[in-house]
Amino acid sequence: MEALLQTKGLLSLPNKPKTRAFYPLPQGSLRHIFNPINSLKPKQPLEGLSLSSNGFQKVQVFGTKPQLVGQKNKLFPVCSAATAADGEPVFTEESPKFMGIEIVTLKKIIPLGVMFFCILFNYTILRDTKDVLVVTAKGSSAEIIPFLKTWVNLPMAVGFMLLYTKLANVLSKQALFYTVILPFIAFFGAFGFVLYPLSNYFHPTALADQLLNILGPRFLGPIALLRIWSFCLFYVMAELWGSVVISVLFWGFANQITTVDEAKRFYPLFGLGANVALIFSGRTVKYFSNLRQSLGPGVDGWAVSLKAMMSIVVGMGVAICFVYWWVNHNVPLPTRSKKKKEKPNLSTMESLKILASSKYIRDLAALVVAYGISINLVEVTWKSKLKAQFPSPNEYSSFMGDFSTATGIATFTMMLLSQWIFDKYGWGTAAKITPTVLLLTGVGFFSLILFGTPLAPTLAKFGMTPLLAAVYVGAMQNIFSKSAKYSLFDPCKEMAYIPLDEDTKVKGKAAIDVVCNPLGKSGGALIQQFMILSFGSLANSTPYLGGVLLVIVLAWLGAARSLDGQFTALRREEEIEKEMERASAVKIPVVSQDEGGNGSLTSDSSSLNPTGGDSAGASSEPSSPRNL
Repeated sequence: MEALLQTKGLLSLPNKPKTRAFYPLPQGSLRHIFNPINSLKPKQPLEGLSLSSNGFQKVQVFGTKPQLVGQKNKLFPVCSAATAADGEPVFTEESPKFMGIEIVTLKKIIPLGVMFFCILFNYTILRDTKDVLVVTAKGSSAEIIPFLKTWVNLPMAVGFMLLYTKLANVLSKQALFYTVILPFIAFFGAFGFVLYPLSNYFHPTALADQLLNILGPRFLGPIALLRIWSFCLFYVMAELWGSVVISVLFWGFANQITTVDEAKRFYPLFGLGANVALIFSGRTVKYFSNLRQSLGPGVDGWAVSLKAMMSIVVGMGVAICFVYWWVNHNVPLPTRSKKKKEKPNLSTMESLKILASSKYIRDLAALVVAYGISINLVEVTWKSKLKAQFPSPNEYSSFMGDFSTATGIATFTMMLLSQWIFDKYGWGTAAKITPTVLLLTGVGFFSLILFGTPLAPTLAKFGMTPLLAAVYVGAMQNIFSKSAKYSLFDPCKEMAYIPLDEDTKVKGKAAIDVVCNPLGKSGGALIQQFMILSFGSLANSTPYLGGVLLVIVLAWLGAARSLDGQFTALRREEEIEKEMERASAVKIPVVSQDEGGNGSLTSDSSSLNPTGGDSAGASSEPSSPRNL
């Protein structure tokens, strides 16, 4: 019988089972139960059932019933099994919950949600303000943006990441967080109250005018970098807030304090919360931009609006620091495995070799590069028309507030629809939606710019000029393309890595990060710089930019179609392999009949009976206590 209990196979069941009372088992064999001396001992209440199996003892586990806040902690039996090495009952106590979520988890997720809202709220205000400053400034235009992104923003981003890496080696995580975020908060506060009001005193306007007279109007963009250097610095700091505070500080902290299960459950909610922050911050920009209407004559309305918005940015920054401090002092960190996953550190040449060796990776890289170039080509041209329609900083900022709100609503809606699109139409259709939106809206936008004069009488019936119509169509293009990018393009891009083998997946993603992301971001800016310097201005190069956009989007659609076929084939192979693995793993049990009429399940696998006994014969023994 003791040999039977060590067996890992399936035990036989009697045809007519009888009800039996089980009591706590003393140390020893089951034969001790039927000892007449033991049967005379008083029976004890049932506290736990211990059966020997595989050298361990199975015991009943007691835990706490899920409770609401305010209930007293009580112990209730939980129908689960645990092992105890010493034979004693194991008592486990669940952490308290609120609405089905553990309080410890809520102490992480709610503060993280508050931090994310504050960071995204600030980012929307800063993003809209930076465009107003550099585009509407005297002696500047939207032509400054390509030069600003290439020759100022990119070097400062690289320099910051090098500095951040060195600081991370010498500072603790908390000290590193405060060291990075506090200069941002201090700069934005100082800009609103000191740098902008005094900008006329330290901007080299006279020198810029002399250079412009010597070099000509085609160098308006590069010269504007010198003319409004403090505004350019604000532009770069606002861009870095998005890449540093959101990507590095927030997500680094979130990954530090959450588990994988918590991340799978709550990270998608942060994406929806980001769009809620976008809606509210857009309304805030709109409100403060309209303050000019209530001010008296001679008052710089944009300076007043800027001070108010920078005050909000500083207040939100202080709130972010407070929440970070509170979490570090009140929330325990989860335990982590010391085993780290190796991440390939590829050089540029190694990345290019990987891109050249795989058609799948090349098509995926084409998607990333095409999006970066396409959105840049349309966005800068649209902002030049936006300045022509709204030359005042307050009017420009007010329109950008409406634009941010509309982007948040559209993205929120698309995120809710994205799951339905994936389920009904599949990966290929979802991947083609973003370039299709860019193509259709881009054609409409450039057509209004190039052929707006013949359409003027028709547009006048709707109370619009060709310029205003181009502004609205360009805004729709940016809104729909960005919402499609966040809800469909990014998930499609990440899903495309899944069917690849582990080596190609890791190295291919690293190669795209090294080569394609920077190429996509700076590619559009470099094309625009070449066009501006060649044709004299952004307006003169508009027809050629429209042609370049058409070619890039058509190539994007071709890469998406090619990648869809390869992705579908890999998924089909993966499903076939899984089915074959399931089929090879299935073992059909055989029902045998013993002499006593009891049916028992047996298997031809020797691993089910490590003791070497016959399962059919052994299973007939416990039908009567006399056999013990």
